[in-house]
Amino acid sequence: MPKDHTRPATVETYKKTKRTKVRVHQRADYGRETVRGILDAGYVAHVAFVHEDAPVVIPTFYVRDGESILIHGSRKTRMFKTLASGVPLCATVTHLDGLVLARSWFHHSMNYRSVMVHGVAEEVTGEDARMDAMWKVMEGIAEGRADGSRAPNKQEMKATMILRIPLDEAVAKVRRGGPNDDEEDMELPYWAGCVPIETRHLPPLTARSMQVDVDVPDAIQALEAVGKETGGK
Repeated sequence: MPKDHTRPATVETYKKTKRTKVRVHQRADYGRETVRGILDAGYVAHVAFVHEDAPVVIPTFYVRDGESILIHGSRKTRMFKTLASGVPLCATVTHLDGLVLARSWFHHSMNYRSVMVHGVAEEVTGEDARMDAMWKVMEGIAEGRADGSRAPNKQEMKATMILRIPLDEAVAKVRRGGPNDDEEDMELPYWAGCVPIETRHLPPLTARSMQVDVDVPDAIQALEAVGKETGGK
């Protein structure tokens, strides 16, 4: 197993900044445990930055590594070339947990858990550090996948850029519960409530191109039962 290069957390909450201040303060959560839990439950982050004087938002796979998140991709892409130059970015992760249906149009909403991170990406350099980061990326996809698949060769590693986004400026925003209807609307003849939404793993499907007889690894099968939400990374 590779070495753990994560930075220890010195406090249990992230510092509130001008960029992470949430208008509806009741939904803001700066707790490290909350932020980590939301990040660990996800796979896709939307990364926003400015490229050639225009805003760009690109979805990408990520994995949390202590007090940072790792993303990787072709070093020739617009996103990675731009982020590696040191431009400011904003990364978000969102889980939609339900539709909130109120008696009035105005009070319809959604239940969700989200994290917003502001900062500047740092390229992971050095052969050992890059391989360590890629190992963590693979384990973020599924536990045991790093040892259950071929490691990248030199050419593949050369073509891949790995960026680390520090969680120095991060905040969670969460909504739970039912509709917040006005008191005068409570007796209106309209249904109100929530429609829960969940993302879950389904049974694995073996690739038709498999040319050797290999059982589905136990860790992959366990994804269906454990789920991303409760299993985490």
